[in-house]
Amino acid sequence: MIVLHVTIQVKPEHVGEFLQAVRHDAEHSEKDEPGCLRFDVIQDRDDANRLYFYEVYRDEAALAAHRETPHFKYYAEKTKDWLAAPPQRRFGRNLIPADAAWR
Repeated sequence: MIVLHVTIQVKPEHVGEFLQAVRHDAEHSEKDEPGCLRFDVIQDRDDANRLYFYEVYRDEAALAAHRETPHFKYYAEKTKDWLAAPPQRRFGRNLIPADAAWR
């Protein structure tokens, strides 16, 4: 199980557009990718321009497959100029619940 936390800082004038693009990516990731078990988008309470992604993939192959999907490529291309800073990515491993508990 691969857990990915991404912190995104969006230029204030593009937050609305960014949220539309990432919604498309997140919804299609969970719906269309059997290896994507979760894709949450969280907005910082104190900074509306800062977003956090919480993504769970079955394995490295599922994460690699995610990066090749049309919805991810659309998101990456569409939003690249809307970012105020490069995304910060942190990878983790799942502990609780056990991997077997994920569907």
